[in-house]
Amino acid sequence: MSDPSQPASITVTPQGPYVVKGGPPIRRKRIVSTERDEPVAWELTGTVAASEEEYSLCRCGGSSNKPFCDGTHEKRDWDGTETAAVTEYDVRATSYPGTGMTMRDDRSICEHAGFCTNKISNVWKMSKLTADTAVRSQVMGMIDRCPSGALTYRADAGGPDLEPDLPVAINVVDDGPLFVTGGVPVTRADGAPLETRNRMTLCRCGASKNKPLCDGSHADAGFHDPLSGPATG
Repeated sequence: MSDPSQPASITVTPQGPYVVKGGPPIRRKRIVSTERDEPVAWELTGTVAASEEEYSLCRCGGSSNKPFCDGTHEKRDWDGTETAAVTEYDVRATSYPGTGMTMRDDRSICEHAGFCTNKISNVWKMSKLTADTAVRSQVMGMIDRCPSGALTYRADAGGPDLEPDLPVAINVVDDGPLFVTGGVPVTRADGAPLETRNRMTLCRCGASKNKPLCDGSHADAGFHDPLSGPATG
């Protein structure tokens, strides 16, 4: 249960876990794909109970009590060095003007969930065809499902990003990252804050080259969480 007197926050510890304060709820989510292996939706499969308002989540990938830390990072050979940029998304993002919307993309924080593509096209090509309102709506929906927030859109080129309404939560993705939603602030181990955003993905396999953010390395690393799949809610 969250503590309204202590806003949710995540702090990365040197060569150690994520320390979470404020008790944001932990949920399990999985990606729903078509028969052609195209990611199209998120499914909430359960919740994870935390015994305290403050808890530690594994980021080395080796805990036997995932998603919680069990101290394995002290025995495991892994590199927790953080290299993710602390600059703002607005500085890094590239704009793709369309009709009725402008898509923006920051490739440096992509975690390759795959909601931006299908067997026929992708949002970069489709952004040029947004004079068709059906295409525009589809592009917006695909962007809204991007967990890392690498992709965003705005109705007017100079206006604010239009973000999905997401709760304050930490979502444990099956065999993937921590999908953090609702603007939970994250502070690196060196004390530098990452830009607080509505959605971001944090590495929990220990293999990302853009720590603490996920870069999709869990797939190549063969990361597996034994509790992936339906959980008790």
